[in-house]
Amino acid sequence: MTTPTYATGRLDGAVVAVAGAAGPAGRATLLRLAEAGATVVAADADPARLAEAVDAARYAHGGATVTGDTVDLLDLGATRAWVDRTEKEFGRVDGVVHLVGGWRGSATFAETDLADWDVLHNLLVRTVQHTSLAFQESLQRSRNGRYLLISAAGASKPTAGNAAYAASKAAAEAWTLALADAFRKAGGEEGPPAAAAILIVKALVHDAMRAERPNAKFAGFTDVKELAEAIAGAWEKPAQEVNGKRLWLTPQS
Repeated sequence: MTTPTYATGRLDGAVVAVAGAAGPAGRATLLRLAEAGATVVAADADPARLAEAVDAARYAHGGATVTGDTVDLLDLGATRAWVDRTEKEFGRVDGVVHLVGGWRGSATFAETDLADWDVLHNLLVRTVQHTSLAFQESLQRSRNGRYLLISAAGASKPTAGNAAYAASKAAAEAWTLALADAFRKAGGEEGPPAAAAILIVKALVHDAMRAERPNAKFAGFTDVKELAEAIAGAWEKPAQEVNGKRLWLTPQS
C-alpha cells in the first residue's frame, strides 16, 4: 500500500468511499469532498442518478477525481469486491460515508406493518454491516480512516408510528459503535488507527424541498450542505477525538 501523503486532519489526497451517493445528501457530500481535494469513490443502486451526481461533482471542481460504481451493498461479496477495486486503483481507502437511507412509517403503533421492518433492516442495517465489515481493515491501514454513519434523532427517541425506522437506526448506530470499539482495541496505547462516528440529524433539507414548500420552516432540519461540511470536518480532529462519538447536528433529544 502507498503511504498517505496528506497531513493528518486533511482530506487533500485522501480516498473516500460514499455509499448512497445519488441523493441530495450524497450530491452535497461528493461536492464537498471533491472541493477538499479528496478522491471520491461513489456508489449507489441507481446508476442513472449516480452518474448525474458524479458528473456534477466533477464539473464543479475541475480536475477532481470522482468515480461512480453501481454496487449491491446487500451482497457482502460485492461490497468486498468494491473495496478491492478501490484499493487496486487508488492504493488505499481513507474513509467511508454511509448515506444509504429510507423511511417507512405508520399512523399508529398498532398499524405498524412488519414488512416495513424487513425493508428498513436491509437498507439501514444490512448495508452498514456489509460496508463496515468490508472496509474495516482498509480504514485501519490508512491511519487516518473514518467510517461515518448518518443517523436520525428518532433512534434515541422513537415515536409510535416510527417503530421500525427508529429500531433500524438504533441498530445501525450500535453496529457502528462496535466498529469504533474494534478500532480502539486495534490501536492499543497509541490510540485508534481510524475512527467510526455517527452524525445525527432530525431530518435533512435541501434547496428543492424549500422551493416546493416556500412557507415551511423546516425547524431543526439540517441542510445537506451543513451535513457535508460536518462530514469533511471529521478529518480535522485526531481519530481518538472522533472515534465512538455521536455528533449532533440538531438539538440533542
